[in-house]
Amino acid sequence: MATAMVTSKGQITIPARVRAELGLTAGDRVEFVEMGQGQFAIVASTRSVKELKGLFRGRRSKPVSIEEMNAAIARRAAESR
Repeated sequence: MATAMVTSKGQITIPARVRAELGLTAGDRVEFVEMGQGQFAIVASTRSVKELKGLFRGRRSKPVSIEEMNAAIARRAAESR
């Protein structure tokens, strides 16, 4: 298991083994994807979107229609006012 320490400025150094596995080099960006309560995955944002396939498997059992998406957006917009 690779570990890192958080500095007083909230920064971390990603361990060399993890950087190598993710194919990260200086200047690359990473994304922190929430997997569950208190759990995140680090994803290199320089990779192809195709590599994200299956990352959210099991989160929703059926496809969402455009109408359902629009309804959810409208509900959240109404709640934020």
